Amino acid sequence: MGVAVLALLGAASWGIGDFLGGVAARRIHVLTVLVGSQAAGLVGAALWVLASADSPPGIEDLLPAIGAGACGAIGLAALYRGMAVGAMGIVAPISAASPVIPLAVDLVGGTSPSALQWVGIVIVLGGIVLLAREPGGTGSAALAAGVGLAVVAAVAFGLFVVGLDAAADGGVPWTILAVRSTSTLLALVLAVSAAVAILPPARLLPTILAVGVFDTAANVLVAFATTRGSAGIVAVLSALYPVATIILARVLLGERLDGTRRAGGALALGGAAAVAAG
Repeated sequence: MGVAVLALLGAASWGIGDFLGGVAARRIHVLTVLVGSQAAGLVGAALWVLASADSPPGIEDLLPAIGAGACGAIGLAALYRGMAVGAMGIVAPISAASPVIPLAVDLVGGTSPSALQWVGIVIVLGGIVLLAREPGGTGSAALAAGVGLAVVAAVAFGLFVVGLDAAADGGVPWTILAVRSTSTLLALVLAVSAAVAILPPARLLPTILAVGVFDTAANVLVAFATTRGSAGIVAVLSALYPVATIILARVLLGERLDGTRRAGGALALGGAAAVAAG
């Protein structure tokens, strides 16, 4: 399976998981959502490691995986909380500006996308900008609820992809286990420190478990993608996850998309096609 397909499947899985996480965070504390979803993913990762029978990687691979796990937890907490207090159709696309960080890392390392891929990247990011604009004003998106949290999520997600790329060559199953172990432990420590309930209400348990499943599946797909192509390209394609989130928010929550956001979605998808073709 090609890098573009893996990254886009990861984006779809992330989009679904983020939508479910945002819905859950509107009903219970975001740290409760994070603990439950990350723990569910940890169980799956541990079973995968046992089934793979791979040897543990060296410390040089585990350290970036641990860093990725910490960044991932911070990013998800910021994103879920942002979508709980603001419109998902605004918060999710802003958080998708994360490819700027791994692309910069790629450039520093001497890896540059092709001309067509540069065009695709510009189109994708332009589409994200249009998606992020609030209807009616030129600067209102900067004042929209949850935007600050979305920016934190974008930075954290960009660092997450960089760490995942650095660790994945040491073995994807162990990388995901290290990522999930770190994010679960961090979420647990934060929840206990804040005196937040760790166990969610029974009615929300299936939703939170589903968040963990989709988020972990996305991590696996993106990790495999980084072993087959540039981390910057993977980051741009996987940043299309807001498309799935926005569609679900429109269909299930009634959030409306204006013409600008519809155009942004079309640009983002067209740019992704150019990136994949390059």
